[in-house]
Amino acid sequence: MAKKLVIKVTAGADAPERCSQAFTVAAVAVASGVEVSLWLTGESSWFALPGRAAEFELPHAAPLPDLLESVLAGGRITLCTQCAARREITERDVIEGVRIAGAQVFVQESLADETQALVY
Repeated sequence: MAKKLVIKVTAGADAPERCSQAFTVAAVAVASGVEVSLWLTGESSWFALPGRAAEFELPHAAPLPDLLESVLAGGRITLCTQCAARREITERDVIEGVRIAGAQVFVQESLADETQALVY
């Protein structure tokens, strides 16, 4: 089993089931002791902002703020540089603990030894 998991979530409220699956897998992996790096891209970029996860609703799914908090507590969350720029999101805007980084860092993390990458 991979000791590290890199998850890129491209979906937000536009594809709620896919979005929720990514956050759920990330939170479960963190709880299982796996090193997790969750990347917010595309429409999921908005969840890097305070309060935005609370606006997300999906019946029979864990609350997105709880999943986000779990990942932040035990893993790393990164907002895509280009996605942030397109939405005029800066480092001053994001939740504490969320970093902004680009494709080079994503590739580097994804290709590290004993790492599994997933894209939702």
